[in-house]
Amino acid sequence: MADERWIIAGLGNPGPEYAGTRHNAGYMVAALLAERMGARFKAHRTSSDIAEGRLAGQPVTLARPRSYMNLSGRPVASLAHFYKISPERIVVIHDELDIPFGVVRLKFGGGDNGHNGLRSITQALGTRDYYRVRFGIGRPPGRMDPAAYVLRDFSAPERAELPLAVDRCADAAETLISKGLATAQNIYHTE
Repeated sequence: MADERWIIAGLGNPGPEYAGTRHNAGYMVAALLAERMGARFKAHRTSSDIAEGRLAGQPVTLARPRSYMNLSGRPVASLAHFYKISPERIVVIHDELDIPFGVVRLKFGGGDNGHNGLRSITQALGTRDYYRVRFGIGRPPGRMDPAAYVLRDFSAPERAELPLAVDRCADAAETLISKGLATAQNIYHTE
């Protein structure tokens, strides 16, 4: 019998050239959560870097898949298999184009909305039934290709707000695992 562990996976692309990009919002939130747990990420045989500890009183494995974003599924599914955890105990933190910058939205299940990381995870898990904490990055300006936009660094005004946005997203993830989806939505969807 598996314990009541949560897996919280922050999505992003590996490598320093992607570190500050919009697509790496999930990595940034995972880094803050690891800091809050007093844990360090270390390589794991499931192709993720993981950090283990407790958040909001819950046992948590934080994960940053070492694959590129659009191949996130296999590492996340490998972790679920390794810990014998059902998809309902998985929280994926990812960037979201259709939400304004700095806004956090939470949901359970649903489509991937064109997000390749989510599409990969849904395919690998064989279900859409996992939690998502969506970090708003807003739409690209003008006619910029969304694929190019997500791989760019945050703008200067966004960068000034980024620590606060990452903090709120981390808070939302902690509220989700400790108090449930409805409570987390009531808090974060009103702002």
